[in-house]
Amino acid sequence: MNEDTIQHYGDALYDAWRECRTIAPLLEQAPDIALADAYRIQLRYIERRVAAGERIVGKKIGVTSKPVQDFLGVFQPDFGQLTSGMVFQEGDTIDLGSLIQPKAEAELAFVLKEDLQGPGVTAMDVIRATDYVLPCFEIVDSRITDWKIKIQDTVADNASCGVYVLGKTKGDPRKLDITLAGMVLEKNGEIFSTGVGAAVQGSPANAVAWLANTLGELGIPFKAGEVILSGSQSALVPVVDGDELVCTVGGLGSCRVKFAGRSAA
Repeated sequence: MNEDTIQHYGDALYDAWRECRTIAPLLEQAPDIALADAYRIQLRYIERRVAAGERIVGKKIGVTSKPVQDFLGVFQPDFGQLTSGMVFQEGDTIDLGSLIQPKAEAELAFVLKEDLQGPGVTAMDVIRATDYVLPCFEIVDSRITDWKIKIQDTVADNASCGVYVLGKTKGDPRKLDITLAGMVLEKNGEIFSTGVGAAVQGSPANAVAWLANTLGELGIPFKAGEVILSGSQSALVPVVDGDELVCTVGGLGSCRVKFAGRSAA
């Protein structure tokens, strides 16, 4: 795919994000989009956001669970970039009017104290390079109409990243068993789903190591201070005005988020 076409689709996704609207699936518009093309489109989309004043603050891993991989017909995770405009803290209320078709998922965030670059990174290397872990929510949001996505669509759309919410409780991954720690997700006071770290590529640290190695092959390092979202441990939760979600990780603590307003679609 030539550079003009890459820029065209990257710009289309940026405009859709800025205007809170959707576009037709990219694979319907251009059935020959390869996965490598999709990542180039993602890069263009993120470049537009950075040029508008945001900065890159971390990375996210997506498509880590088997049901989602089966749905998309792929058998490895994908990744996207986290920017400064996506960050919320526990206790914040998210304005649904700034999103399009949001769904929430609960996961574990890693905050790094050291640079980390693959290839050759192991889960133990990830643990050593991590300052602390936090319970968090990622609010995924697709710029593709009706979530009719295949892997190329979601990759181009920055792995369907919307915003994310970091909890306040910091945990030491050298003292917390992040693989076996259970996670409970509550919606409006009732249990919505349960999960465990092992559901994410065997361990959230394995998922982060995979991303470090994948990006390392592209010459892209993790940097000290970056936030790495390790992949969902919960089912996707549609959210509407007035909803409140709480995810609790055993031995670590909770993250709480509220939603207000109406989504744009």
